[in-house]
Amino acid sequence: MNIRRATSADLPIILTLIRDLAEYEMELDRVEATEESLAATMFSDNPRVFCELAEDQGETVGLAIWFFNYSTWQSKYGIYLEDLFVKPHARGRGHGLALLKHLAALCVENGGGRFAWSVLDWNQPAIDFYTQLGAVPLSEWVGYRVSGPALDALAALKTSR
Repeated sequence: MNIRRATSADLPIILTLIRDLAEYEMELDRVEATEESLAATMFSDNPRVFCELAEDQGETVGLAIWFFNYSTWQSKYGIYLEDLFVKPHARGRGHGLALLKHLAALCVENGGGRFAWSVLDWNQPAIDFYTQLGAVPLSEWVGYRVSGPALDALAALKTSR
């Protein structure tokens, strides 16, 4: 097993794994990512998002896509895990744990104070896995999102001042 930072040469497998995750989450039709858009965000001169890959005997079997976030209360950076996915045939062999451990170590090495992610409420196997690692649900926080036309409308909203 090997965990490594993705390079631009990995774009085809990154996109495939993203699509596999979306299919698992029953939202494949919502994937807008392309190799070009991933290249622009992950492999530009100043990337804001990163990808770690899990390999097993030369096969890429999983990924973790993440970015740095910030806690004002801690006055520290943290890591937010956007996506964690391991191919179904490779699950149960420690790849997910290795990816999480790698990111936790990266967070600690960078002086980070938090390592956070979200999980769909129906994904009980993932919830059980995360709980075993000591992760706790943030039941007092409710996530919000604006996207598409609502994001455009908010950006264009005129303020009174």
